[in-house]
Amino acid sequence: MKDTVERFSNRVANYVKYRPSYPAEVLGLFKDEMGLTEASVIADIGSGPGISAKIFLENGNVVYGVEPNDAMRCAAEEILRDFPNFKSTKGTAEETTLPGSSVDFVTAAQAFHWFDRERTAIEFRRILKPGGHVVLIWNERQLDSTPFLREYEQFLLQYATDYPVVRHENITGESVREFLGADMQAAVFKNVQVFDFDGLKGRMLSASYMPTEAHPVFERMLDDLRILFDKHSENDRIEILYDTNIFYAKW
Repeated sequence: MKDTVERFSNRVANYVKYRPSYPAEVLGLFKDEMGLTEASVIADIGSGPGISAKIFLENGNVVYGVEPNDAMRCAAEEILRDFPNFKSTKGTAEETTLPGSSVDFVTAAQAFHWFDRERTAIEFRRILKPGGHVVLIWNERQLDSTPFLREYEQFLLQYATDYPVVRHENITGESVREFLGADMQAAVFKNVQVFDFDGLKGRMLSASYMPTEAHPVFERMLDDLRILFDKHSENDRIEILYDTNIFYAKW
């Protein structure tokens, strides 16, 4: 558990600067399909530096950002300091520390694959108000929709330390349905990031499975990333395409 919590501690700056946000359609889905209002209270679990929490704070919601990693939580407190409705909370999916029946929505963006699902389900039911929603969100990088993305995936497989083990794509639709229940619904939206080389480098290094500067392959890895960027970039920019996948259910 400690390794899971701490594996992003040395990635915070890159995570904050280079991880993708979520398309505007996400908030519309919450409003139109799940009844989100400005009065709804959100528990954002594994909230990291607050990328997903900001969507709801800008809508006027109270958001409890539940995050076990101290560096990530401190980053969120700084980034979201102008939102009085942001309640930074040290906790985990399995032990949020929130009061019972206190929130209308439990969200987890880019985080569910780290959870102990059995204990998490018990905790989510404890903190949700009756009829509340659980929503799981992922920005999933497209793997083969462009020549660059195909080669980038191979690059990651070559250099990553435990990428095949920890990648969130290992979570199957069946395991999500088993967690959320038979009434689970799903939606998908398109998302994109456009980077220069430094941006692409930062995006890569924000991943917990990529070698850091202390690793012996680090310089060779950057050289190969530069070759890949130069091969596929247009006007010194490269696109990373995502599918923003959302799974939700009323509990």
